[in-house]
Amino acid sequence: MTPPVSSRATGADDAQRRDRAVAALRRVAFLLERAQATSYRSEAFRTAASVVEQQTPARVAALVAAGGLTELPSVGARTAGVVELAWRGKDVPYLVQLERELGESVTAALDSAGADAAAARTLRDALRGDLHAHSDASDGGASVQEMLLAALELGHEYQAITDHSPRLTVANGLSAARLRAQLDQVAALNRAVTPFRVLTGIEVDILDDGTLDQDPDLLGELDVVVASVHSKLRMDRAAMTRRMIAAVRDPATDVLGHCTGRRLLGRERPQSEFDARAVFAACAENGVAVEINCRPDRLDPPHDLLALAVEAGCDFAIDTDAHAPGQLDWQLTGCLRAVRHGIDSARVVNTWPVERLLARTHA
Repeated sequence: MTPPVSSRATGADDAQRRDRAVAALRRVAFLLERAQATSYRSEAFRTAASVVEQQTPARVAALVAAGGLTELPSVGARTAGVVELAWRGKDVPYLVQLERELGESVTAALDSAGADAAAARTLRDALRGDLHAHSDASDGGASVQEMLLAALELGHEYQAITDHSPRLTVANGLSAARLRAQLDQVAALNRAVTPFRVLTGIEVDILDDGTLDQDPDLLGELDVVVASVHSKLRMDRAAMTRRMIAAVRDPATDVLGHCTGRRLLGRERPQSEFDARAVFAACAENGVAVEINCRPDRLDPPHDLLALAVEAGCDFAIDTDAHAPGQLDWQLTGCLRAVRHGIDSARVVNTWPVERLLARTHA
């Protein structure tokens, strides 16, 4: 029997209300991640979003009416409050506060850039994707699906997933078998999200002798290979230079990640010593983009080395090195640093259409 029109309408309205509540929870999580709040805070909202999304609209409606949202697993008083307000179409004060703080931080960053602000905005608008991001398969805090949803919301056309390689056990680096399983997952996602493109990738560890920490044949199958140094960062200058040049010359390498390895916040770490002119010359010669890493605790390369990379004729990738969805919104920081050195969109590979980008990375 066909239900009355009013019943169908009510069901559709409840579905919209549930989806609005889920979107509010995810937005809170996103903004907390962007602001580098402690991970347990953002995870609480993101987990609650997943739980609410799995409920039928009628079930959520009943719980809202009864004041019983906290009966759901992983839904506490604060997340329930967000759901109830969003369900009823009311402003969520906590979300309003976070949005205001985001606006203030962006305004402050652009104000500090002075005459470069307009160019930075233009460059940010030209970015089509991000070539360095992690999922919970290694040391990220969210699934590949959550990462690509955030990229879609940012208006991107593609997103590379570059989890760590096996030697980096502290980051749960992916073995060849685990990476191949991820490639199957990405292939399935690409069928569902077209024309958006999830790019297969890896942040591969540069070993002591400059070789790359993954099966060479498997590296050749990936869309994007970011090569980074994660160990023996205080290696002798000459040895580090040889190590990095060897990695840059590997045909699999597409991007040189956070080249100095420095850390600016928390457990600070000085930058590695190497012959930057020689390394960047090798990048330019071999078509390897130098990453402008946007993480607030990295901001790598430092400005003096970034100037040398520009002088060497390098191309660049403005990447977030995101470990959570909200961190994908850090690219403006890299754009502000790039325009300070006269880097325009033509030299930033992730402003390119995906076909042009892949023609380079698969060459």
